[in-house]
Amino acid sequence: MTLTRKSDRPTDTLPSLSRRKWLERMPLSVMAGIGALDVFHGASAFANTMPQHQGAREAAELYNVRDFGATGDGKATDTGAVQAAIDLCAARGGTVFLPAGTFRVGAIELKSNVTLHLSAGATLLGTEQADQYHAIEQIPLKGDTTLKDGNWALLYAVRAKNIVIEGNGTINGQGALFRVDTNVSSQPAQLTGTKRPHHFLAYQCEGITIRDVRLEDSAYHSIRVIACKRVQINGVYIHSRVNVNNDGFHFVSSKFVTISSCTVFSQDDACALFGSCQFITVTNCIFSSRWSVFRFGGGSVKNVAVSNCILFQVYGCPIKFQGTPGSAFENVSFTNLILDEVTGPIYVSIGPPANQSAADDPPLEDPTKGRLTAVARNISFENISGTVVSAPEPLSDSLIPTHAYPGESLSCIALSCAPGAVMEGISMSNVHLVFAGGGTREDGERHNLPFSGGEYFTLGTMPAYGLYARGVRGLTLQNVRFEVRTADLRPAVILDRVRDAAINGLTVQSNSMADSALRFVSSEDVLLAQPRLLTQTESFLQVEGEATNAIVVDGGDFSKATVPVRFLGGLPKDVVAMRA
Repeated sequence: MTLTRKSDRPTDTLPSLSRRKWLERMPLSVMAGIGALDVFHGASAFANTMPQHQGAREAAELYNVRDFGATGDGKATDTGAVQAAIDLCAARGGTVFLPAGTFRVGAIELKSNVTLHLSAGATLLGTEQADQYHAIEQIPLKGDTTLKDGNWALLYAVRAKNIVIEGNGTINGQGALFRVDTNVSSQPAQLTGTKRPHHFLAYQCEGITIRDVRLEDSAYHSIRVIACKRVQINGVYIHSRVNVNNDGFHFVSSKFVTISSCTVFSQDDACALFGSCQFITVTNCIFSSRWSVFRFGGGSVKNVAVSNCILFQVYGCPIKFQGTPGSAFENVSFTNLILDEVTGPIYVSIGPPANQSAADDPPLEDPTKGRLTAVARNISFENISGTVVSAPEPLSDSLIPTHAYPGESLSCIALSCAPGAVMEGISMSNVHLVFAGGGTREDGERHNLPFSGGEYFTLGTMPAYGLYARGVRGLTLQNVRFEVRTADLRPAVILDRVRDAAINGLTVQSNSMADSALRFVSSEDVLLAQPRLLTQTESFLQVEGEATNAIVVDGGDFSKATVPVRFLGGLPKDVVAMRA
């Protein structure tokens, strides 16, 4: 069928079908292409019941924003026209259609039963005019600190159901114009600090679908979802590295969320989960960020599965849990991940807030009694491989200068549980990481690291190059291999006050100038089966601390060590049992 403009052929010449029936049978993808060619401009089949919008029609149809006065020239403000199309669509149900063009808008509210379709060649451009944005007043700002850092948005929905954002078009927030640290005279003063719009913000909505769109240059977070249910995000591309706090996905207390086949280049956290996020899956995605990718903070986080993802150039720890008293992380799994050029790479910290010593806190009570504590339980890492760099590196496509904090260099996997908190059931299997190396003997001698629920770098330079675990109960390592690219005089693994650990098939690299390949401090009930030492070192295992007891080394090859076990502090040799 050859498509012609409305002026070229009357619609009543369509063979055996009315224009209405013809449109009803046409796939949306075809209609999107028609819109992109401008063939459909002005010819959307809308009801004649709305004389101010000729062609507006009843019931579940396309609402072309041009028919509501949108120019799409990138200069005029099209906020009113786009909002009018959404309002009419919400009353009847259907799709608001953006054909090719650049539609400059301010805050737009999406409503129930509305699909916003951006055709290929369509750009929804966030205006730099301050009076075109406003705060989402319906969101309470008390009780959750994550809601106090700005709730402005380019697109937003409040207590809506069944909303869709789709298409191969682009949403551009022009976030560089809202830089807090810029001296550009055109920067809107009202939109600095927390008054910066997200690409999309949803609050207490149910049934959100976002698919295929391209999101660029947000002034704040790209997609922020608060207290919502049933969220599906598929095939979305995010590139947002023009402002501080440029998160990719940011969820707060949301449930039943699925994310798949997305690519995210963010300046800040790529996929943050705050508050009580539960029943979340993330699969087949690619992430890159100056900060973490998967960041968990506060609330009750349960039943989260991450699989088949590539995390590359992540300078700020790819996987990061920060639990303070009252928070809980349970049943979280990470499977089939590639980590390429990252710092961190895994940080689970359960305890008091940052910059506060555990000794300054009152004892945390037993969680079974319903009193305040912090919990991390049943967290697994399986089939993970990659490379860890020594320090953050500049991102070539970022407008924000890279600033490295003390403690970001020479990082490792860190599991840190403060006294009184609970961290149990942590497992790692089939993990192979190559670290940059460069740690000194003095770095390896660090003891009594600060307890912190803050950023991973607050612990300072880590005394182990591969894994530092403190205060963990029920730790399982299966087929884990740690190597270094350059010499490192720190132990590969340190267990500090760990109880009930099973380590099978651990392979590590050490150095002839290092004190030991492994160090156990005040740890008990540890089974170390079939370990393997790759290089020369002074001692394979160093044990210390009065509480050290019931350490069993079962088989393995540590023949490259000068001595198998070194005992410090007068520990009796029977605290370690060597079995052939």
